[in-house]
Amino acid sequence: MIVSVLLPLVIAFIMFSLGLGLGVADFRRVMKFPRAFAVGLLNQVVLLPLIAFGLAHAFGLSPVFAVGLMILALCPGGVTSNLLTKLAGGNAPLSISLTAATSLLSILTVPLLVSFSVSHFMQEEALKVNITGLSLKMFFLTALPVALGMTFTARAPVLAERIGPGVSRTAIGLFILIIIAALAQNWVVFSSNLGSLAPVSVVLNLAMLGLGLVSGQLLGLKRREATAISIESGVQNGTLAIAVGSFVAAANEQALPPETVPAAVYSITMYLVCVPFVVWRRHCHKDG
Repeated sequence: MIVSVLLPLVIAFIMFSLGLGLGVADFRRVMKFPRAFAVGLLNQVVLLPLIAFGLAHAFGLSPVFAVGLMILALCPGGVTSNLLTKLAGGNAPLSISLTAATSLLSILTVPLLVSFSVSHFMQEEALKVNITGLSLKMFFLTALPVALGMTFTARAPVLAERIGPGVSRTAIGLFILIIIAALAQNWVVFSSNLGSLAPVSVVLNLAMLGLGLVSGQLLGLKRREATAISIESGVQNGTLAIAVGSFVAAANEQALPPETVPAAVYSITMYLVCVPFVVWRRHCHKDG
């Protein structure tokens, strides 16, 4: 019930809330900051999975947790990254554009790279990953709800603006509920492995936030653009990662399997890292 009905509906609603804040103009804005968009895309689609892959080996994670970490790294950012960028005083349109683009790309990248990760880390015990089936699920969970949200905004902009804040708050609330459900379902696994999963989650978060800032500065980008790239690189969609982990392990007939635990842990430690970062970047922007 949780995986087959509730979880997909929650993900779809969260992505719909993202679509409500998007318009065709958001995609056109990419042309205004092509360098920033390109480096943000490179960080999230290429460098983030590579760093997660290295950390999984460096920290000696068990196969199931290594796969869970890779699934998290492969998922795009979500409405949380857009909200944090806005609170930090970063370039919100750039953040939204990156989230939308990586969400669309995830339809292709996530199934292929998840299949590789499962095969690499689990080897003989590897679960079969239906790449086509996972691609279709990614489409219905990400691209379609975003498109519906954009269509709703285009057809009824006044109503969309009116309900937008409430929809966003509801989406964040549902996100928290899914994290709690994943932890509750795997509490023994979570509590006994927190000592190994929390450090790797924090290191991954810090590494990507730092990489985002450094890459932005090396390219001579403005502070607000660098902040947006940093947060988009360092903040992942934990709820979507939980969904993908659940789909991959569906053969075990578990509602929320251990593959979802790294994403749940990350979704908690992320705020411990990102809140101070957001406060710092907001202060930097006020100073110039």
